[in-house]
Amino acid sequence: MDALMKKRGKALAIDLAISGAVNGVVEPLLRKKVKQEWVHALVTPTVVFWGLEYVQLKTCGQTIGQKVAGIKIENADGGELTGEQILKRVAHRDSVMTLQWFKQRGQDMDAQMPHDRYAHTLVRELNQ
Repeated sequence: MDALMKKRGKALAIDLAISGAVNGVVEPLLRKKVKQEWVHALVTPTVVFWGLEYVQLKTCGQTIGQKVAGIKIENADGGELTGEQILKRVAHRDSVMTLQWFKQRGQDMDAQMPHDRYAHTLVRELNQ
């Protein structure tokens, strides 16, 4: 596994931990209003994770995990990430990408995994 993939994994693990902590605070508040268990098992964690990622990428350009790992997601054309790109990237990553990754797992993906190609983004290492 190359260095960039390790950094991507580290960033994702940190972001998932933060999302889990926020979900731990939000879920008890929602349990009083929403009684369906499937909402708390599927919808709430997804909305919290995607929402945190969207807000952080839109306002700061990086998530906390990406800052710690020393990577940044950029528009493939060189500009700022658009809201549509961020949503396409996270939706594709959390659905179709896993199947595509298994299909292409022998190939070198480095800065562009399937969800990056779909959203026209790339990941680069920052000089630290």
